[in-house]
This record gives sequence, C-alpha cells and structure tokens, in this order.
Amino acid sequence: MRPQINYPRLAIKTLIMLLIIGLILVPALGPSIGKLSIYNWLVPGRVRLPFSDTPQLAYNLSLFNLEAMFASHRISATPNAGDEYRVILLGDSATWGTLLRPEDTLSGQLNQLALTTPEGTPLKFYNLGYPTLSLAKDLLLIERAMAYEPDLILWLVTLESFPTDKQLTSPLVENNPRAVNAVFEKYQLALEPYGGDKFSQSYWDTTLFGQRRNLADIIRLQLYGVMWGITGIDQYYPPQYEAAARDLSDQVTFHGWEEGDMGETDLALEIVSAGAAAAEGTPVILVNEPILVSQGENSDLRYNFYYPRWAYDHYRTLLRDFSGDHELTYLDYWDLIPPGEFTNTAIHATPDGVSLLAAELGAQIQAYLAP
Repeated sequence: MRPQINYPRLAIKTLIMLLIIGLILVPALGPSIGKLSIYNWLVPGRVRLPFSDTPQLAYNLSLFNLEAMFASHRISATPNAGDEYRVILLGDSATWGTLLRPEDTLSGQLNQLALTTPEGTPLKFYNLGYPTLSLAKDLLLIERAMAYEPDLILWLVTLESFPTDKQLTSPLVENNPRAVNAVFEKYQLALEPYGGDKFSQSYWDTTLFGQRRNLADIIRLQLYGVMWGITGIDQYYPPQYEAAARDLSDQVTFHGWEEGDMGETDLALEIVSAGAAAAEGTPVILVNEPILVSQGENSDLRYNFYYPRWAYDHYRTLLRDFSGDHELTYLDYWDLIPPGEFTNTAIHATPDGVSLLAAELGAQIQAYLAP
C-alpha cells in the first residue's frame, strides 16, 4: 500500500528548502552571479557598459552589478593574449558617449584610426566610461578593469567629478557598498571627508529576497542583449533635445565656494593617486576633457552652465601641479572643441567634436609609445 502524501507538510518542507537556498546559497554566490551571461557567445559583447533610463527604447538598462556589467562588455570576450595593445578609457557620460552612436564615441573613433605600436601591434580601445560624475566611481571601475590586463589607461576627467561631496553620490558607488569599502581600505582612503561613514550592507540585503531587484536586472540585461545583437542599438536617440546653455547665469559660486575658497583638500585629488596605484604599474594618462566655452551672456563670468571661470581656472592649476608632483602624465584639452560642437550639455560633444579629441589623443599616444 503506497503511503499517503501529506501535502501541507510537503508544502512546509518545500518552503523551508527555498528559504535555505535564499539565505545560504545566494549569499554564498554573492556578486559572482553576474558572471552568468549570454554576451560574447550567444550575442555580441556590448561596446560600452550598460546604462539607460529608457530600457525598452535603448535595448539597454542601468544596473549596478559590476560582474554583470563587465560580463556584458566585449572586453570580456578574450584575455589579452599580446596580439593587441589594449587601451581602456575611463570617464563620465562624455566618454561613454551620450547621444553618440557607438562608432562615433571617443573609443570608436580611436579604433577607426587603426593605430599601432612601433612594433606593429594594433591598438585596441575599450570604452569603460560610465555616466555620472565621480572619481570614486572611476576608481571602482579601474580596480575591476585590471582583471582584463590593459596596457594603457586613458582617464578622462572634468572639474565636476572632483568635489568631495560628489564622490559617494553616483548610484554605482551607492549600490556597491562592499566594493567601495574594500577599495577605500585598500588605498587607505577615508570615507568621512566625502560625507559618508563606512558603507553597510545587512545580511538580509545579500539574500535572495534582498537581491531580487539585482537578479531581475541581470536577467533583463540578457533579454535586451538579443535586441542589441540584432540592431546594434544601445541608446535612445531623441529626435530633439535641449541644447546646452550658451547664455549663462551671473552667479559665480561653485559647490557653495566663493572665489578663493576652493582649496586642494576640497577636491578628491587623492582618489586620482589611488587610481594610479590601482593600475598596478600600467601607465595612466590623465586627460582633462574638453568643455563648452560659451561666448554668450555672462560668458565673462562663467565658461558654461557648470563652471565659473575662477573655479575652473583654479582647478586646472591644481590638477597640473598635482600631476607634476606625482609624476602623472597629464594632457589638458579643455578648450579643444569649438562651442558649436557641443550637444545637450557642456561636456557632450558631436561626432565632429569628438574626432578632434580622437586625433589629438591618437597623436599623443603614438608619441608616448615611440622609443
């Protein structure tokens, strides 16, 4: 005689097993669950890190699992076997390429130059820029990118990434507390000067329940990968957008500072040093990216929406002197692109504007590599 099944007891046991999986297995997997990816085998790797506020139109989305972000990128396709000179680009939305097709981004145009080392090894440029302005965000990405053995790092920066109150506000930083704690401790950086204490994450945050949004986003990223592979679209391009302001306010404070108030300790220059240390001997070229230099109303007081003239001029002096004191290779292209070649912000350029920067950087890199 077959024993009768006690369905209520079976349901309770099943629920208990699911809880065990959620409480033990998922925390044990941790961020490594993001390594499960269809990119670079079923669908092509993305040419820039996933980011979008309009997923259904862009076939892309913003998520904060670093493993999943890098697993979706073409840099994860193959290890650096020495048959290419691998250059990674770090920076903000200007480097990522807001309103630009992949081929029109800085990395895309640098790749089109078909540069080689003096020995004939082709240079391959990888776009690891990510929207939001924060050097701490860039430090996280440098630390993670070293697994892909770059030969050179181009780190594009602008003043708005430097104020101490900007460092912990990037969603990529806020949503990676363990990684932030680890990298700050590794390079002996204190969180307190940046307006925060030690990032905390409860045990429950690491469980299946706590990670449900993270897991859902990872799955959605795979689904959008199919459309990315078919269309090559990874960003929504609106038919119209509001152009960056040329007529400016007469207000000249910057992050609450009056002229003469902003000192070296108010900017996160130590994170630049940490980024160079994270590169583990890989050369880093620090690039002050071009900005819109307005010729409109109050342009005698401000360069653009972001920057009063006094603040930006002082920043350039501080960054130049800091780079010299710390033996960092530094290039300043702040006024390289004409005002008419900027799009919706004072740091986003047109394809023609980006081509000017690509040409200058390409020449500088080849000079840097010359014997």
